[in-house]
Amino acid sequence: MSTAFEGITAHRVETPRYVANVLERPGEGPVVVFVHGNVSSAAFYQPTMLALPDGVRALAIDLRGFGDSETKPVDATRGLRDFSDDVLSVLDALGLDAVHLVGWSMGGGVVMQAALDAPERVLSLTLEAPVSPYGFGGTHGPDGIRNDADGAGTGGGGANPDFVARLEAGDTSADEQTSPRTVYRTAYVAKPEQQEAHEDAWVASMLTTRTGIDNYPGDAAASENWPGFAAGTRGVLNTMAPQHFDASGIVDLAVKPSILWIHGDKDAIVSDASFFDLNQLGLLGVIPGWPGVDIAPPQPMITQTRAVLDRYASAGGVYREVALADAGHAPHLDEPEVFVAELVRHIGV
Repeated sequence: MSTAFEGITAHRVETPRYVANVLERPGEGPVVVFVHGNVSSAAFYQPTMLALPDGVRALAIDLRGFGDSETKPVDATRGLRDFSDDVLSVLDALGLDAVHLVGWSMGGGVVMQAALDAPERVLSLTLEAPVSPYGFGGTHGPDGIRNDADGAGTGGGGANPDFVARLEAGDTSADEQTSPRTVYRTAYVAKPEQQEAHEDAWVASMLTTRTGIDNYPGDAAASENWPGFAAGTRGVLNTMAPQHFDASGIVDLAVKPSILWIHGDKDAIVSDASFFDLNQLGLLGVIPGWPGVDIAPPQPMITQTRAVLDRYASAGGVYREVALADAGHAPHLDEPEVFVAELVRHIGV
């Protein structure tokens, strides 16, 4: 169970899709809705919510199978739509029409999908270290061309089994590279010393991740292509496989919300040389048998996001990129004052 910070309340919100845990910092003004990333929960956004100007109503939603929300299966063949539909169902249950959406990592893909399916509900988008519009892994080039039709090397089969086992066991140690605490320190943030006071809370948030075939990481399929497996159809990691998820269609939205894209130059997870991309690890020699850049090139995630957003702007949209030199995968933790200032500027409060 996660713990709400002082000034934030937790609500159980029943929707036709799932029972959601929602954190709220009350306010009478504009509504900002935060959507967390993979292996985390709404709890990670509490300092950001509290730092917003008085009057802003801030909500953070636990996705299904994370935090204190209900655990339900994730249908990966819908891409990230199970999650985005859940977010929209929470807005419905709370009587909220249009809101400012903020999505971190996988949550960035969730809010892009929400904008694709219900653009009238989105006043603005903030993409924090978002997954590429072409998903996670298995594509190359700025236009997200698939390496293989089956998404070889992506999805549930790519999860480290020891990390999954440690999540399931509730491991709070920092004894191994695969412990959640070590992953947090080395991959989530670039400045872990800044978050010492909250580190236990962030690790506890990670440990709320429900494991299994239908949740994290999901299933896998055999592949004739390297590294021998491809994305399955169930569970969290498969939602971002390139054959299941593609949000590049935001370019064609008739009404385009303004977009703030904020990311860290020290991001180990979402980058043009991600340490979580198996093809990048193959290139580095970490995983043996890599067939080479012509067959299994790493994914240029930042390049792909920038290319889609440039097309978005050329088609009449507006976006602003903020790259933070000293931030990692969680700019709202590494550079909290800058993050809040940029978000406030973006939503116009």
